[in-house]
Amino acid sequence: MIIHLKICKMSLFTVLITLVIAGVLLWLVNTYIPMDNKIKNILNAVVVIVLILWLLRAFGLLDSMKNIQI
Repeated sequence: MIIHLKICKMSLFTVLITLVIAGVLLWLVNTYIPMDNKIKNILNAVVVIVLILWLLRAFGLLDSMKNIQI
């Protein structure tokens, strides 16, 4: 059985920088924008889910998302 892995065109450095920027932006929003804790939790969950889906798509582990336009 031969398994073909999709070659990732994104460097590890780019992925790390993107994750750091997203984390800092989320921290800034959580720290300096006053909002209810429920809204903060929802915002945090949405950002984490989007980042996980982005990572799966970037590394070719989620091929079913090819048809979705971002």
